[in-house]
Amino acid sequence: MTRFLLRTGGLFASLLLLATTVMADDRPNILFCIADDWGGGPHAGVLGDPIVKTPTFDRLARDGVLFPYTYVPAPSCTPCRGGILTGQIPHRLEEGGNLWSRLPAKFKCYPALLEQAGYTIGLERKGWGPGTLRDTGRTRNPAGPSFKNFEAFLETVPEGKPFCFWAGTSDPHRGYAKGSGIAAGMDPEDIDMPAWLPDTPEVRSDILDYYVEVQRFDRDIGQRIALLEKTGKLDNTLVIMTGDHGMPFPRGKCNLYDSGSQVPFVVSWPSQVKGGRVVDDFISFTDIAPTFLQAAGLEPLAEMTGRSFLDVLKSGKSGRVDATRDKVFVERERHTVCRPDAQSYPSRMIRTYEFLYIRNLRPHLWPAGDPEVYRDIDGSPSKSEVVDRRNEPAIAPFFDLACAKRPAEELYDLSKDPQQIDNVAGRPQYADVQKQLRAELDRWMIETDDPRAKGETDFFDKVQYVGGGGPKTRPPKK
Repeated sequence: MTRFLLRTGGLFASLLLLATTVMADDRPNILFCIADDWGGGPHAGVLGDPIVKTPTFDRLARDGVLFPYTYVPAPSCTPCRGGILTGQIPHRLEEGGNLWSRLPAKFKCYPALLEQAGYTIGLERKGWGPGTLRDTGRTRNPAGPSFKNFEAFLETVPEGKPFCFWAGTSDPHRGYAKGSGIAAGMDPEDIDMPAWLPDTPEVRSDILDYYVEVQRFDRDIGQRIALLEKTGKLDNTLVIMTGDHGMPFPRGKCNLYDSGSQVPFVVSWPSQVKGGRVVDDFISFTDIAPTFLQAAGLEPLAEMTGRSFLDVLKSGKSGRVDATRDKVFVERERHTVCRPDAQSYPSRMIRTYEFLYIRNLRPHLWPAGDPEVYRDIDGSPSKSEVVDRRNEPAIAPFFDLACAKRPAEELYDLSKDPQQIDNVAGRPQYADVQKQLRAELDRWMIETDDPRAKGETDFFDKVQYVGGGGPKTRPPKK
């Protein structure tokens, strides 16, 4: 009997210790909310857009930290999302550097690392992709197992244990309900027109249709925030709300200009991060994975090219906080199959506060894809305006901005040309700046093992485009 009491007493003590450990798990929950094609402009109320209503994003900005200088690693869905998940710049992800590709299992992703550390993880709708899991060594989306919705996921999270959830939507990806913006009461005359799009009624209406879907995304995320409040989990949840690249318009998505690569980005964590701040440090999406890992008490992986900005979040400061965050790098490889032999359009970019410098490594190719389709631009009323009317004097400059061949080097003086229209590369007064930025870009490419740093390669051309229409062969395994 005594032996039994000792055994049961020991068991009770173990269970008590386990329960105490569970209750003491104060690691943050993580909710990552990402739109599809939301970016390339200040398309949120708190960012100054005069039309679009984004009360959820605006609230998170009031409660958290707004980062205006946030950039994607590549302005294309698959490589961008691969960069988020792995913390690595996409050129390190082999075929994962292309749209409609594969992300081999050897590239570790933060959700699985958090799951191994005791987190419950999940995914709603669009996670990593588009692409295929076939021949990757993966059995599920790298963003986590799929759930019908956030509420269904929360029901699976053990009491007292942290979770990590990826809330992805298809908004504001095309197609749109034509005229939906005007039908919703939006006034096309209120649009602050981008300098890189023609100011026509068709384009203005198309922008309003895009706004309708931005607002729907904002409402969707608002429901998830409300659920966190209702369940008492919001205070210790690290929330990020953003988009995966620029808007799907000519010279937007797929481009290395701000119109394609800069995105809205806000972070909220009420119990740990002082809110109501605007931080002007440069943030890359490759910084997200190491930040999540560090917030969970884990060390970021050595192979991650991004770096945690948890110190910036917890600093309580606004403006420029970390002096080393004074630049960001963005790249692109193949988006769609739209050139002979499925050729990529490789480009690399460095963005500072003062300048944007781009190197187009194959300037003999068409940046938006071969005529007359220009397939790297999503079909839309705006594309039709630019392409079909390109011979009209009022439209021709916009066609050139979106579709014409580009020089090997581009340089934009952001103090004079914030929308990056006037290429000043080659002008004597900018020679020193161009040389300096060229050298910095070269150094970054070498340091991050960019295959392009070693010269021309057809690797990204030969990788299978699993969306259909691409090459049937794949490159030899390394």
